[in-house]
Amino acid sequence: MSLTEEQPAVPCPEAAPHGHGLRLDRWDPDAQAQVEVWLRSRTDPDFRRWNTPLTVVSDLAGARAALAAQRKQAADGTCAPFRITDAESGTTLGHVGINMIDRTFRTARVGYWVLPEERGRRVATRALALASDWAFAELGLHRLELGHALGHDASCRIALACGYGYEGTLRGAMFEAGRQDAFRDVHLHGRLAADPSPAWTGRR
Repeated sequence: MSLTEEQPAVPCPEAAPHGHGLRLDRWDPDAQAQVEVWLRSRTDPDFRRWNTPLTVVSDLAGARAALAAQRKQAADGTCAPFRITDAESGTTLGHVGINMIDRTFRTARVGYWVLPEERGRRVATRALALASDWAFAELGLHRLELGHALGHDASCRIALACGYGYEGTLRGAMFEAGRQDAFRDVHLHGRLAADPSPAWTGRR
């Protein structure tokens, strides 16, 4: 399912979701520090192990262009990219995005990453729970999907903890690490707006 031609452009709400000790802010391609963080994340070996973007970011110009493209997608209503920040200090911790928003079928795909020094603090789990609740409430979505490369056990645990049930394995649905001429299998997880929120979300 994909965005249809009949869908009007509906900008995503600008309000910053907050909770679970986090705040989800919009990325700013004009903020040098944020551009540097984006570049650092894209060159992180662990990120590259599990993700193969269509456009490789290898310098600051590429990082700035990527953030500018995300800003345009947010204005078009096809993507809601968020910079995960600590609610108290404002420190950037990672990224979570509501992507491929289809307002006809009321679906979207979610993705996330966390900076190396912030891993092990349940940042991704807390951010995914926060972004998911926001997407259901503010965008009126019916279904969110999450896919991760087979073998990415940490991402599988995060998905399950946030109420994204395992729905099966998609064969050859993702590029192999660092390649666009070979494919690997993907675990598909899904969550519906009617599904109950995970029990842990009442506390940090």
